[in-house]
Amino acid sequence: MRSYHVNSGDGIDGLQLRTHEPRTPGTGEVAVAVHAVSLSYRELLVLRGQYVLPVKPDVIPVSDGAGQVIAVGPGVQRVRPGDRVTAALFPQWLDGPLKPSYLPQLGGSLDGLLTELAVLPEHALVPVPEHLSYAEAATLPCAAVTAWNALTGDGPGTRPGHTVLTTGSGGVSLFALQLAKLLGAKVIATTGQVEKEQRLRDLGADEVVNYRAVPDWHNAVRDITDGRGVDRVVDTAGTLEQSLKSVAVNGHVAFVGSRSGDWPPLDPRLLFGVAATVRALAVGSRAQFTKLNEIITAHQLRPVTDRAFPFEEAGAAFRYYESADPFGKVIVEIR
Repeated sequence: MRSYHVNSGDGIDGLQLRTHEPRTPGTGEVAVAVHAVSLSYRELLVLRGQYVLPVKPDVIPVSDGAGQVIAVGPGVQRVRPGDRVTAALFPQWLDGPLKPSYLPQLGGSLDGLLTELAVLPEHALVPVPEHLSYAEAATLPCAAVTAWNALTGDGPGTRPGHTVLTTGSGGVSLFALQLAKLLGAKVIATTGQVEKEQRLRDLGADEVVNYRAVPDWHNAVRDITDGRGVDRVVDTAGTLEQSLKSVAVNGHVAFVGSRSGDWPPLDPRLLFGVAATVRALAVGSRAQFTKLNEIITAHQLRPVTDRAFPFEEAGAAFRYYESADPFGKVIVEIR
């Protein structure tokens, strides 16, 4: 079998493709032939040495993938050979709130899925929705679960009649747009590129605000909502100040992170001004992943993908993801 390895901080050029003997699954473990993985900003942070959680030396990178079970170890009951599966990014986080003991993660402190064969704990696995290809299913574990958590993980969640604001057109934002529409919400999306405005509308956005044309875009959001503000913001851009200026009284800001790496200071008076909840979140549990898949299956939702690369060109896939500002997920296919 072949797998890619890297030391965090060595960058894309540090990726090394190696051949080695496959490991036989032990008790409670499952061998999965990986057929596709998808890239996310998290993976670039791992390669750059900027990831917030520990990364093991010589790690097999990438948390998101999908494949077929080819062998099971003693005691395995949830899956059998032939099943199509994905895996939860945090294998130990099965349900409930995040705890420190749940933090080991694929492609970080644990080996990931940029490999032809992965041996994973049985409890980490989630069935692939029948209508999705392996490439489409590989997009779900990080971006889609994060979006689902952002929309529903606070308890009351997004409901019909709500208005949701999504920032940008990265993987989490595109899933948040699609899922919010399925939940009956009106969606306002932001983008900095004119050519993406119509694509966001085609995906379901009711309104699109170009933040380059309108730097004070929170004012545009207020105008669209007749001054009330939105019920929920899915903030993937680290724009907390403008997110809070966009949200309604007693609204909710799901704070996913900052792709720019900038963390501007925040005036606490903004929080008091709208009595809003700001919730930082980290992907989600296996239970949330399972519920997400039920929604995806019921509505036959299809993830947005941009481009696929062969396994041998994983480095090129990372460079494309880093520089091309893709609309949709970038896939690495493993034949």
